[in-house]
Amino acid sequence: MDKYIMALDQGTTSSRCIIYDRQGSQISVAQKEFKQYFPKEGWVEHDANEIWTTQITVAHEAMLKAELTYKNIEAIGITNQRETTVVWDKNTGEPICHAIVWQCRRTAEYCDELMKTPGLVQEIKNKTGLLLDAYFSATKLRWILENVPGARERAEAGELLFGTIETWLIWKMTGGKVHVTDYSNASRTMMFNIHTLQWDEDILKLLDIPVSMLPKPVPCSKVYGETVETLFGGPVRIAGSAGDQQAALFGQTCFEAGEAKSTYGTGNFLLMNTGESPIISKNGLLTTIAWGLDGKVNYALEGSVFVCGAAIQWLRDELNLLTDAAQSEAMALSVEDSAGLYMVPAFVGLGAPYWDPYARGAIFGITRGANKNHLIRATLESMAYQCSDLLGAMSQDVGKTLPLLKVDGGACANNFLMQFQADILGCPVERPACIETTSLGAAYLAGLATGYWKDKEDVKANRLIEQVFDPAMDELHRDELLAGWSKALSRTRDWDKSER
Repeated sequence: MDKYIMALDQGTTSSRCIIYDRQGSQISVAQKEFKQYFPKEGWVEHDANEIWTTQITVAHEAMLKAELTYKNIEAIGITNQRETTVVWDKNTGEPICHAIVWQCRRTAEYCDELMKTPGLVQEIKNKTGLLLDAYFSATKLRWILENVPGARERAEAGELLFGTIETWLIWKMTGGKVHVTDYSNASRTMMFNIHTLQWDEDILKLLDIPVSMLPKPVPCSKVYGETVETLFGGPVRIAGSAGDQQAALFGQTCFEAGEAKSTYGTGNFLLMNTGESPIISKNGLLTTIAWGLDGKVNYALEGSVFVCGAAIQWLRDELNLLTDAAQSEAMALSVEDSAGLYMVPAFVGLGAPYWDPYARGAIFGITRGANKNHLIRATLESMAYQCSDLLGAMSQDVGKTLPLLKVDGGACANNFLMQFQADILGCPVERPACIETTSLGAAYLAGLATGYWKDKEDVKANRLIEQVFDPAMDELHRDELLAGWSKALSRTRDWDKSER
């Protein structure tokens, strides 16, 4: 009987299931979007039950398309939107409120208050590798405990459980038997000590979070348990889990220190493998766990841009400038340049390396001759500029420039964007044949745990390069464009706190 790996890719706007064979080729794909909730300005929420139902629906759909049963599935690997926070009743399995999404800025002011505590910012950075920011799960969890009626009392009575999305899915799939989080996701909560691989007692005490709520930290490649038989008709092993960006790093086979990838999805995320030793950034980047595998832990430096592909969605859904994101390439190429336009998509503030939750989006340089094609081009260019900012900070931290950038994610299919990215970085950009490396990484982690793939060399043999984009822009023009970007970016800073 042919065996395959099922990858559950639970993203910010949709749930997907992709089934892979031994060559890393996609056998079947299914996807379903789910609702986004914006109850207040800067707040973003999801319905955790809808995430669960859409994820299982697409899993069944992918199996049906390929005419597979549970017996054909060797194992399940999970990758997920990170930092998004779910709290549920351990007895009923019902979430006590909507999930608070990674993009949500509701705890920004609380983080500002915490920053006044002497030495706390550095302590959190040293222990967790993260900055003290509303982006991460810790202050989101505290907000739920403080603001949902009865939550704190129920949590302290041991009735509530916390998890990021992979924890929620594993708990649901195993019928509530397994409450775990993999190291990569745990490292994004701002409660996890990345050196000891344990929840940090001091941070939990500071935020008044009961340890009984927290899942058990586990490696990224390991059999965690089996699905309940009623889910697929029989038990299937759940054997791998990693946050979406770490999974993409693994799927890109960035197994050696110094290798890096950039994922262009809802946001843009640049990660560099730094080996078995963490590097604490001095330039606004995060130190994170890349993965736990074979009894070892690999670390990574990460730069996170909150809005990337979401900016094109905004042009499509809110401004109606295009009907499909794929149109953006032809529209951008229909004009010679962006006509001096700079679009800064700081819709929910700025992430790395600036970390300004009060920045807001803006368009600069508008003249009478500017049209929608110029704006679309400027929006695509903003993705490349933001990635360039991240890479500049990363090069300073590691003391060398990157010779090659591997790319993935939906927007990397845009040839205009990839060529402009190579031009702005001044280094080659390499696009693999499979740009869905997030789900592929989750599949590899699960397959390595069960012996479906023998080792990392076995995995590497599957990698195919589709295209390499070499830089073609002269240095003077590049510097001029980057200077304009820097000027535009500076005008968006601290906007929401400024006097108007």
